Amino acid sequence: MNSNQFDLAIIGAGPAGMSAASTAAKQGLKVLLLDEQPRPGGQIYRNIGSPALKDRQILGPDYYYGEKLLTAFSGAGVTYLHGATVWEVTTDNILYVSVKGESRRFEFNKLLIATGAQERPAPFPGWTLPGVMTCGAAQILLKTSGLTPPGPIVIAGSGPLLLLISCQLIRAGIKIDAILDTTPGKNYRSALPEFLGALKGWRFLLKGMRMLSEIRNAGVRQLSGVTGLSADQDESGNLSTVTYYDNKGHQQTLSCSTLLVHQGVIPNTQLTRSLGLAHVWDEVQKCWKPELNKWGQSSHPDILVAGDSAGIGGAIAAELQGKLAVFEIVRQRDTGSATSENNEIEQEKAIQELQQQLVIRPFLDRLYSPAEEFMSPPDETIVCRCEEVTAGEIRSLANDGCRGPNQTKAFCRAGMGPCQGRQCGT
Repeated sequence: MNSNQFDLAIIGAGPAGMSAASTAAKQGLKVLLLDEQPRPGGQIYRNIGSPALKDRQILGPDYYYGEKLLTAFSGAGVTYLHGATVWEVTTDNILYVSVKGESRRFEFNKLLIATGAQERPAPFPGWTLPGVMTCGAAQILLKTSGLTPPGPIVIAGSGPLLLLISCQLIRAGIKIDAILDTTPGKNYRSALPEFLGALKGWRFLLKGMRMLSEIRNAGVRQLSGVTGLSADQDESGNLSTVTYYDNKGHQQTLSCSTLLVHQGVIPNTQLTRSLGLAHVWDEVQKCWKPELNKWGQSSHPDILVAGDSAGIGGAIAAELQGKLAVFEIVRQRDTGSATSENNEIEQEKAIQELQQQLVIRPFLDRLYSPAEEFMSPPDETIVCRCEEVTAGEIRSLANDGCRGPNQTKAFCRAGMGPCQGRQCGT
């Protein structure tokens, strides 16, 4: 095997990628791990090798759990390329990558895609103003630079990350003026049938209750049933106020310099879809995800997917999925040979742990299904940020007979800017 040929190539150095890399190395596979970031960790464990914050209480133990994964990965003898952008994967198992402006070519027997999740784009009037940012962006500030956005701060949206970033900012000594919960009331009724199943994941429910208690004890105002969110600017063009309707239908306005928004996370399917892998539509979460078997095997015999890019499950689930994908690769390699007893034991243990991690997902998915106002924003709302195309313009083109996204792009350039549809495509 030449220096540019690998048994397993992994794209993404988050929990799934690091776990898969260290597990594969133990199984005797020659492994290549590629990641765009300067350090391993992905989004959830971003900068875990050199945390910017001295106080470990701010980000909490779930973040620093990533040190264990990093230690195992660092000692695994894996070929790791950071700052690497994959720009093509061919049908004959060749990767083309850009590293520091230089093009590189690698051959692989198996490919594991572990590109994680992205925050769901949440277009609403004013979401492109300076001062409006996502909760995930605020986390990146904390993890990479130890910085926090300027106050007054209002947080608006729905989902577990909303609670987590609120607690982390509170621990950092930052005052939050209000939390506007946009979770639709109907979602609670929709999620109720899944609650008994969610009780099996009581540890996750308890964690959520503790975060809610921490927020209440900090004296943060929490408002539920919020609708009609919009952000307004001052004379200089910066964010000045956020306007919304409360649960009684009354319009309210809050002054703020920073508005943090969040509408959940969805699988990052840019690569899996560009490869033409089979995907299924998740009607509850309103997103695409790759069609996989329980081991993460995709519709392509040499490509597997693990972690949140396979479906949202969280960091521990991603770690376990990365490990299970490698066991499947080894099983395929050793077809006809007896599977080692240690592998069988580890595999069964990982399956059981994964089931425990995912038991609460049906409840969370229904509870935090995105509100209609963010899936179908008002006409004046910019949908394609790169080309400044509004929802009304796209609706007008659809009414004029455009038959799909590609034809619409030709008329208004939506999805043709620097992000290449990563935001407006959803």
